[in-house]
Amino acid sequence: MLGVIGAESIDDLFVDVPAVARRTGVVDLPLHAGELEVEREMLALSRRNRSASEGPFFVGAGAYRHHVPASVDHIIQRSEFLTSYTPYQPEIAQGTLQVLFEFQTQVAALTGMEVANASLYDGSTATAEAVMMATRVTRRSKAVLSGGVHPHYVGTVETLAHAAGVATERLAPAIDAEDAVIAAIDADTACVVVQTPNVFGTATDVTRIATAAQAAGALLIVVTTEAVSYGLLKSPGEMGADIVVAEGQSIGNGLNFGGPYVGLFACKEKYVRQAPGRLCGETVDADGRRGFVLTLSTREQHIRRDKATSNICTNSGLCALAFSIHMSLLGEKGLRRLALVNHQKAVKLRDALAAVPGVEVLTPRFFNEFAIKVPANAAELTETLAANGVIAGVPFSRLDPAAGFDDILLVAATETTPDSDITFFAKALTKVLDQ
Repeated sequence: MLGVIGAESIDDLFVDVPAVARRTGVVDLPLHAGELEVEREMLALSRRNRSASEGPFFVGAGAYRHHVPASVDHIIQRSEFLTSYTPYQPEIAQGTLQVLFEFQTQVAALTGMEVANASLYDGSTATAEAVMMATRVTRRSKAVLSGGVHPHYVGTVETLAHAAGVATERLAPAIDAEDAVIAAIDADTACVVVQTPNVFGTATDVTRIATAAQAAGALLIVVTTEAVSYGLLKSPGEMGADIVVAEGQSIGNGLNFGGPYVGLFACKEKYVRQAPGRLCGETVDADGRRGFVLTLSTREQHIRRDKATSNICTNSGLCALAFSIHMSLLGEKGLRRLALVNHQKAVKLRDALAAVPGVEVLTPRFFNEFAIKVPANAAELTETLAANGVIAGVPFSRLDPAAGFDDILLVAATETTPDSDITFFAKALTKVLDQ
């Protein structure tokens, strides 16, 4: 193989990989094992997992437990959906193309934007793509990220931005300081990235940020990790966003021990040719009948490699399908009702935890998630609560160990949270803190 490609050694294959990213030894795994032994090992590992449905569960922080109707799973397993791949030939892919067209329509309506693409991998990569898109539109090379953006999303942006030569300015983590990005905008700023509800659960009207960013020639990118919130809160488009990215897992896609998920991406129509991925459109055939095609799938994404607008040239088709089916079953009224129930559950959780001695609720405005300050190390506390039967939430230190927020716990409640679990959580927390 080396001779065919003209490389002198194996090391030549990895010349572009920085030395700091290379392993110096073998992976810490057995060098070989029989099939039976591997099966036993994997089974033992799987038994260490606990499903979100096995007891009181209050984890959010970017991935949320919601009820997914059985009909969603039934429909996506139909062979014409499950086996479909890239719809390059519209004459044999009308079903797939129509599904993606309907998905785009739903995303545009939810986000309040003019156009949406056929999905990206997940919310974090969609955010990184949005930043790269903003640099192309503005021809500037700096992104400002608010302190409320999910740390994992920030890390994804920084990884891609570093490789692309784009500077990033990440503000210090803050529970309610989305507006702080305004002071950081300068002549080099391509975009400001804000999240609402943010990683601490704080919901913010970002209209003032949009005005400030656009006055300076920068774009406003709004991130949402909880798509159900669109059923209750003002849409990013209504607040003046130029680009909207979101994680769509909450609608139609179960937690699945961490994925796969589906990235939502929408923008103003005037920027559509700089959007990553692909867009499906509606047309008519030679006989005037309604049909669907890939309206925008710029070929440089497939053949021009490093000169491409984006190297994301696929979409999370099956997860997008699940999203669209669930949204179709809910409808506008159903989504609004679901969102309201989520908020009501979170208010009950807030009231219950606020009554626990030593606990302080920090998030001033929230949808279905908020931050609390506990009189203990939050990471250690969650381990103790887990031993008492409660998956209490996500310590912020797990997301950002260097932030110094070791006593902050992120907790979430959804329509799947029984009132009895909220009561159990509050009692368990009281007991543990009294010890």
